[in-house]
Amino acid sequence: AYEYLMRHFATESGKSKGQFYTPAEVSTVMAKVVGVGRNTRQNHSVYDPTCGSGSLLLKAANEAPNGMTIFGQENDNATWALAKMNMILHDYPTAELWRDNTLSRPYFKNQDGTLAKFDFAVANPPFSYKSWINGLDPVHDEFNRFEYGVPPAKNGDYAFLLHLISSLKSTGKGAIILPHGVLFRGHKEADIRRELIRRGLIKGIIGLPANLFYGTGIPACILVIDKENAKNREGIFMIDASKGYIKDGNKNRLRSRDIHKIVDVFNNQTEQEGYSRFVSISEIEDPANEYNLNIPRYIDSSEPEDQHDLQAHLHGGIPEKDVDELQHYWDVFPSMKEMLFKENSRDGYLELNVQPDEIKPAIHENPEFKTYADEIWNILKEWFEAHQNFLWNLEKRAIPRQVIQTLAEDLLHRFSDVSLMDPYDVYQQLMDYWADVMQDDVYLIAAEGWQDAAKPRGIIQDKERKIKEAADLTVGNKKYKTDLVPPDLIIDHYFPEEKQKLEKLQAEHEEASRELNEYKEEHTAEEGLLEDVVNDKGNVTKGAVQERLKKLKESWSEEFKDEYDALNHILQLTEKESQAKSSVNEQQKTLNKKVLEKYFELTEPDIKKLVVNNKWYGAIEKGIEAEVSALTQQLTTRIKTLHERYAEPLPDLEQSVNEYSSKVEEHLKKMGVE
Repeated sequence: AYEYLMRHFATESGKSKGQFYTPAEVSTVMAKVVGVGRNTRQNHSVYDPTCGSGSLLLKAANEAPNGMTIFGQENDNATWALAKMNMILHDYPTAELWRDNTLSRPYFKNQDGTLAKFDFAVANPPFSYKSWINGLDPVHDEFNRFEYGVPPAKNGDYAFLLHLISSLKSTGKGAIILPHGVLFRGHKEADIRRELIRRGLIKGIIGLPANLFYGTGIPACILVIDKENAKNREGIFMIDASKGYIKDGNKNRLRSRDIHKIVDVFNNQTEQEGYSRFVSISEIEDPANEYNLNIPRYIDSSEPEDQHDLQAHLHGGIPEKDVDELQHYWDVFPSMKEMLFKENSRDGYLELNVQPDEIKPAIHENPEFKTYADEIWNILKEWFEAHQNFLWNLEKRAIPRQVIQTLAEDLLHRFSDVSLMDPYDVYQQLMDYWADVMQDDVYLIAAEGWQDAAKPRGIIQDKERKIKEAADLTVGNKKYKTDLVPPDLIIDHYFPEEKQKLEKLQAEHEEASRELNEYKEEHTAEEGLLEDVVNDKGNVTKGAVQERLKKLKESWSEEFKDEYDALNHILQLTEKESQAKSSVNEQQKTLNKKVLEKYFELTEPDIKKLVVNNKWYGAIEKGIEAEVSALTQQLTTRIKTLHERYAEPLPDLEQSVNEYSSKVEEHLKKMGVE
């Protein structure tokens, strides 16, 4: 709810062009890459010189198990007031936030008048702020913040960066969000950038997707500052995370998997082709780069171009080198390559050994794939069994954040060494389900306990507040909402026979409806047998049919016999459909009544089994199944693409063109066209 409110406020207020609010996903990344975590103590300080609504400070403090001492400064009065309120709402009433201009009048100072120093600093200053120099003489700055150079008078990006660096202790760590231009712009900014690089102050750069922030669609980056190890720094660790996001309305958003991957890769300094790289200072200093930190100079994240084989287009066959590019599949499924491909008459080329529409079934039937799939399910089963008691023992006052952290981190760890599957994709499946369903369930259990949380409640309807809940269960005139245990779970577990009977009746109703509609379509067209009973809306009503039958009887003639039979048949079909529908409704009512009664008979172990074993685990299992299916679909699609690309060589195409051209010429001659 807080996140929704802040996003809305950032979008609607426009006070600082949306710059005062940092999305929670980016805040999480910043807090973790600067080192806030388990070893952070309560007396450690965190500072934000442009704190806005306080979201960055709150996220950093929340990453520390025992909290932190919070300091911040904000120039806008309304936003500062909002930040103060947020600190109180999030149980940080002692956070010290000051309202004033950070650059011209920094508030936090030591007794001797020097700038205060902090353990951690995070910031999302307004991008390319043009009035940063107002009230300030940077050349004679009393705090000596601009010793590495004075930023351009009309662009304050480096002014905020230099202030943040000056506000860190000698062992301090910081992270600041800035536009990508700070990485490569020239003149004064290039001079400052060179000095920062030479002194080893920049530990890392994380390139973010475009359109993440409110008020601007330009891509941004996170500069990670580390004073403690600056003297020994031999390079800068860079991450190009610009492609890891999901569309969320008209903005982009980092997914849970994107956040986790950025943090893991950065903190472990893991190099991944096309994603991350440690770039040496010597390479950055090279005349070819001249201290330019633009990420694409050092990381090529572009997709490799799919090369075509000219000889294969001319003579047919699938190039073996293209098939060998799928070696990561053949390493896991050694016999699958020979099963799917066979030798071609030409060296270096292959042919498909199965029909194109049989590729996916053949993959699924491969013994090595079956073994692989079994291993996936065993890993998932072992993960669930390891946490089943933990989930069964959730009680009131459980902390949902700790619950998902325990589950998700272990799931990610267990899938980290599984070939072909990206563990972060598996992690995202769990996090998506957590966000959509499971999180609400755990909060409900923590608030009310298992027994009360499972009870059906009346739906909420409030016309003034425009709230109208959809019912999960209807019995008589009463509508119920079942938050924790959906009716389908009760039905599947306790009433399988009744469900089977209902499904049979529903199938009969669908068949009766299909039969009725087909007969109407056949005979309601112009000059059709039912033309005279179609109303202005194109419908055939029972009353109209009966009225027409009455008229035909009163003035009977044999020429009306076919119409008379058709009218009687439509009545029979209508009655059949109506009875089938009535049977479905009666069975549904009976089943709903039994389900409602069952809710109040459930014991706590019954509820836990339904929710933990069936609802939660069943949904997560489907998510992992989707990942396995995606894996096979990717392989299938690639093989089909290669087959279709070279299925018809150029000579065959030319022959087909000649044959069709001859046929066209013959037809034109017959039509008298030369």
